[in-house]
Amino acid sequence: MQYYFIGIKGTGMASLACMLHDLGNDVCGSDQPKHFFTEEGLRERGITIYNFDPGNIKDGMNVIIGNAFLEDFPEVIAARQNPTCTCARYHEFVGKFIDAYQTIAISGSHGKTTTTGLLASLLSAYDYTGWLIGDGSGHVTSETKYFCLEADEFRRHFMQYHPEIAIMTNIEIDHVDYFKSEEEYRKAFEDFSYNVKKAIVIYGDDEESRRLQLNPDIPHYWYGEKDNDDLQAVNIVEDTTGMEFDVLFCGEFKGHYNLPFIGHHLLLNSLAAIGVGILLGADRDTIEKGLSSFQGVKRRFVVEQDGENIFVDDYAHHPTEVAVTIKAARKRFPDRKIVAVFKPHRASRVLYFADQFADALRLADKIYLCDFTSIDDKQDGTDIDITYLQKRLEGSVILSEDEAGAQRLSLEKPAVFLFMSSKDIYWLADLVKRIH
Repeated sequence: MQYYFIGIKGTGMASLACMLHDLGNDVCGSDQPKHFFTEEGLRERGITIYNFDPGNIKDGMNVIIGNAFLEDFPEVIAARQNPTCTCARYHEFVGKFIDAYQTIAISGSHGKTTTTGLLASLLSAYDYTGWLIGDGSGHVTSETKYFCLEADEFRRHFMQYHPEIAIMTNIEIDHVDYFKSEEEYRKAFEDFSYNVKKAIVIYGDDEESRRLQLNPDIPHYWYGEKDNDDLQAVNIVEDTTGMEFDVLFCGEFKGHYNLPFIGHHLLLNSLAAIGVGILLGADRDTIEKGLSSFQGVKRRFVVEQDGENIFVDDYAHHPTEVAVTIKAARKRFPDRKIVAVFKPHRASRVLYFADQFADALRLADKIYLCDFTSIDDKQDGTDIDITYLQKRLEGSVILSEDEAGAQRLSLEKPAVFLFMSSKDIYWLADLVKRIH
């Protein structure tokens, strides 16, 4: 089959493109010429990446359309108007693709990517497992039995998925360009629960999660640290080298776990994955071995040391995620200066969460802000710039994404530099490293 991806460098799109190539298909696509971290896997496979041009669309192509590209985008128009082409949005195609596997879908406002990666590591130690993760990673073979999928609530796209089991990590309103209230946001997850075939593993220590009216025809298991959770972590010990805890499932002891992870959010994400492992019949040793093999996911607190300086690349783009990232840096690098470099995604998100973003960013010692530049930042008509947030943060600096910006950042050395964005700004770190 011949597949053409409109927006092939998108995180999920790049993953899917690599997977279809590995299954023996002819794959190519288009995107902006600017380098993005997801293209490494594409180039390793020799997948051609064109610049956007409606002339790229050829007869007979199966066209997969990235969700950032609306129906008036020139390549989308060309594909839709060609009667020989078969077109599908990314989430529509994925929904059909995963029907061949026993799928576990990971949904929720935060932690989807990391939890999907953890579960993929766990299940790979148990049986043949594939995955599609929003960090540009995908894997599938002809032997794949289980499939771990990151299921995004964005515009209710996860309604295309019908998994055996679903994880819900938390329910905190996001994508406010689409969801107009917390009730509407919760309703999306409630509706998704009716797509799940066997069980839901859901974070119990979240008030919004507890308010959900879930599908009553399948069991759901609350996970967390409280006595009313079905899957409970107890006797928790965390330090700068890792964590250990005991797991109770429906009141029954299910083993002691010692994991090489730092950060309380990773404990909760691991607990959700353990719950799925238990439901699928994996034993404690297999679960711990699989989780311990987890090497992280791209752009989720990826740490690089350069002399006296620490550079961290993270995907944080919601206030809660920004706060978690800065707190994790404080825990891992105590007594170090924390410099936050934040580039927001979607003007509507900043407009809605401006005060929360400000509160989160104040956890850092110094704050730098980059302006909107993405194709979908202002698609809903929200017309603000980065000064809307900067005015709430006394002493913050608006940073240009160029050599001059890198020179300004270098004045903060030595420091822990946190580059936080769902867009690729980490290339600035390489410029900072070269400045002495």
